[in-house]
Amino acid sequence: MNITDRLMNNEKGKIDTSNMNGKQVPEIIDEHSMQQESQVLEHFASKNGAMVNKKSFMDLKGLTEDLLTSFSLKGKKNTKSSSGSVIEAKFILYLNILKKIPFVVLGDKIQKKKDSYANLQMQLKQARIPMSYEMYISNAIFYSLLCGIAGAILGSFAAYTVISLVGLPEHITQLTFSSSTVWLLQFKELFIALLIIVSSTIFLGGATYTLFMIYPGFQAGERKGRINRQLPYAVTFMYAMSKGGMNIIDVFRALARSVNTYGEVSLEVDTIVRDMDYFGHDLRTALSNACTITPSDRFQDLMYNLLTVIDSGGNISKYFQDKSESYLLKSQTDQKGFLETLGLLAESYVTAFVAGPLFIIIMGVMMAVMGSGTTTMIYAVIYGVLPVGSVMFVVMISIITPSEMGEPELLPTRAKLKHDIPQIPQHLQQQFDENGTLMEENEEKVKQRQYYEGFVRSKKQLNLKNALKNPLAPMLANPLFSAIVTLPLALLVLLVPFALNMHSIATPAQLVDFFDDKLVLSTFIVLVPLALFHEIKNMKKKKIENNFPDMLKKLASTNETGMTLRDSIHLMAKSDTNTLSKEIKMIWNDITWGLDINDSLIRFANRLRTQVITRSLSLVTKANESSGDIGEVLIVAARDAASEQAMRRERNMSMMIYIVIIYISFLVFVGVIFVISTTFLSEMAAAGEKMAASGSSGGFLGSFDLNAYTQLFKHAALIQGLSSGLMAGAMGEGSVMSGLKHSIIMMTIGFLIFTMFI
Repeated sequence: MNITDRLMNNEKGKIDTSNMNGKQVPEIIDEHSMQQESQVLEHFASKNGAMVNKKSFMDLKGLTEDLLTSFSLKGKKNTKSSSGSVIEAKFILYLNILKKIPFVVLGDKIQKKKDSYANLQMQLKQARIPMSYEMYISNAIFYSLLCGIAGAILGSFAAYTVISLVGLPEHITQLTFSSSTVWLLQFKELFIALLIIVSSTIFLGGATYTLFMIYPGFQAGERKGRINRQLPYAVTFMYAMSKGGMNIIDVFRALARSVNTYGEVSLEVDTIVRDMDYFGHDLRTALSNACTITPSDRFQDLMYNLLTVIDSGGNISKYFQDKSESYLLKSQTDQKGFLETLGLLAESYVTAFVAGPLFIIIMGVMMAVMGSGTTTMIYAVIYGVLPVGSVMFVVMISIITPSEMGEPELLPTRAKLKHDIPQIPQHLQQQFDENGTLMEENEEKVKQRQYYEGFVRSKKQLNLKNALKNPLAPMLANPLFSAIVTLPLALLVLLVPFALNMHSIATPAQLVDFFDDKLVLSTFIVLVPLALFHEIKNMKKKKIENNFPDMLKKLASTNETGMTLRDSIHLMAKSDTNTLSKEIKMIWNDITWGLDINDSLIRFANRLRTQVITRSLSLVTKANESSGDIGEVLIVAARDAASEQAMRRERNMSMMIYIVIIYISFLVFVGVIFVISTTFLSEMAAAGEKMAASGSSGGFLGSFDLNAYTQLFKHAALIQGLSSGLMAGAMGEGSVMSGLKHSIIMMTIGFLIFTMFI
């Protein structure tokens, strides 16, 4: 069935012609499938615009969009929608119409300059943006004009504020006017207003258009990085599948369905499958098309060489095996370069935001004490430069860090095991007539309903018992849940004393003194449990992942002796050697209760929810479905898991020296301001007191406040400790949450020094 038929016909033959101005619309529409059809149409149009009749394509595309709109409106009608949802739907409809106006007006002109937008066309394909370049540029123009109008409105308000409310100074510039042009000064308000409005319009409109033009390239670069990171493991998957006897097309189909495990690589392979399924291309043509539009040079190299292997009749499994090893080596090389970049950033951070601010603070204090400066610069450095600069470095590290795909989604199992509280079936529930009398009630029905009610009570009691037995389980699973308890507690620590002592706080200085230590305590109340639960979860995850490659190797070794995978798991379940022993016993329990091996392994992966385990067990289960001889697949999966663990350990070891440097620099920072507070500033304060006692009113020391500077330095130590800790976590483990423990340690050191010794 072609694309048009799939859009116009429903498999069940149920057609509703009451909508869409007489167009046939399926009564039952799958929104996800319709979106896929729209993407296919866009992909087809963007591949070769000359091959598609523009009018027929736009009609078909418009029909698809109308169907989607109809589906969303129909869904809203089936729910308890209000008038607001109808207004929202109309707004979206009118906005879509307005968005198409620039395309109608400028589409032909843009198409005539097709060669000028060749790079943009390629970037749109590589970024997988399902839109033709004419439509994309039209959208860019539309939103730029929209933002330009918004900029003009904001500029008008700004001009009114500057001219009417604030007022212009007498001399704005150093320009001089002759007698023939002095009349222009009478209209300076008008000129300045026009300048503000025009500048705001050009800035917002131009910035929007620029962002539209650079976004496809940025998105393509992001996809390239994700493809390169997942490619070694995806090639291993293809090797395992082909080794089990699966042909290359079925291998591609299996990989395309594993998008939750292999990410962007699965999406790239999915384009190959779609070229064959939707457009009738052969494998060779589909591979050539994929090589043309992929943003990853490594994926392109993989497909080009695969074409050569196919044409020459070579061993595809051997080719994938060699490529997998090659890409793993490239990943290790990339990590070395990344670690060198991290080292450079760490040194820059210590220089710019530890040593630099310390020098500026010292100079500012000296100048303020000597009467030749103010404390404004010190406040700006402590409360502005330190936190903002540290956040910038953390964001920079997060951007360049090869990020994982996050917590993997649950893998599907054949057996559906539901552990929620069951509902009493509809046919067993009590039914009443209009007078409130029971209907269709008999002894057997009552008996069965009582069985269900007892079962429901038992499930509720069991859930309550488990919750009371392990009340911290939700926080261990997701550390952020701890904030549900700690944030209200922290607010109570702040607000209750404030409410009791509100009458005694008269000045801003007294307010700052009152909240000073309490704010620090509230911060610790929030951060300490969050860091503790995160570290417990992270530690458990590391232990399991470190032992996981050994588990796969043991399964492989027992499989090579002739034992089946089931027998191998049974043998390992009898031992109790490491952290995974309990999980292996749970796998065996699932098997003995009637689940097949694949479902038991998938349930194991779903319990742990880590990328390494999910990816490896997805590979093993797929290979087990295609062939019972999975010894080599287990060895390959163990190698990949061990390789990833080795790269993580290398990063931790390489970054340890820089984490130590951050600790040392923080201690130097705190030590220097401690010495300044206890020696220099103390002497200045004593000298000021002597001058005041002698009755001398002159000099700068009479107004010197030691407590204010001490409090300022304490805040500097706390802010520096929090910032440096987050920086250490981002560098050492690639996670800001992992830096909370460093922040707590450094903040505790700074707080104790200024509380106990100053």
